[in-house]
Amino acid sequence: MANGSARDGVFLFAEEELSEISGLKKGLDFVEVMCGCTSHRYGDAVGRLRVFASGDLQIDCECTPGCQEVKLSPAAFEKHSGRESARKWKSNVWVIVEGEKVSLTKTPLLKYYNLTSKATNGSHKGPNGRPCHRDEFIRCTTCKKERRFRLRNKEECRVYHDALVDQNWSCSDFPTDKIRCDDEEERASRKVLRGCSRSPSCKGCTSCVCFGCEICRFTECSCQICIDFTRNAHS
Repeated sequence: MANGSARDGVFLFAEEELSEISGLKKGLDFVEVMCGCTSHRYGDAVGRLRVFASGDLQIDCECTPGCQEVKLSPAAFEKHSGRESARKWKSNVWVIVEGEKVSLTKTPLLKYYNLTSKATNGSHKGPNGRPCHRDEFIRCTTCKKERRFRLRNKEECRVYHDALVDQNWSCSDFPTDKIRCDDEEERASRKVLRGCSRSPSCKGCTSCVCFGCEICRFTECSCQICIDFTRNAHS
């Protein structure tokens, strides 16, 4: 992405966190592992779980060779498997660790899901009680200067969000004329000040780094980030 925020799957988790989990594959912004859910009546339903940096969890079911159920939420996969005590997917959906079935709650795989849930529930809030988002920077494709985006409300978050997904963003795309390509770039000493409520020069903490909330994600947006958040929030 324009500000280098995309994570490669290999960096989502430490190598030792996933080394013993069966079926591990790493993608651009996700990791994939073998998973399953056990029904006393129907036995094991297996699938492929993808864990995304956005917090989204998706399962492609492989319970039978012809199963067409893909991109299921864990709750939907649990129901599809015929599990009798449904609505406990964190405990009922498992992965294979060193040959044994281990529930998701006992693995690191829910780390980003839990961070997103906390943000959605408003656990990372600023002094005014609202979710806090630090300032972000995007580089202009014309003048090559990094420009600051303040994310204090939903409107400002939308301006940044639209700029982030625009691979050809330039200073002239700001909704106001406050920044032009002729303007000087901020000094490095100034860039470290990004509006964290805990520490002015914070490099990123749970108070100012948001993995998705109702302020910075948009139900009407068709980008994959917002689609994943909306699906995850209602699963």
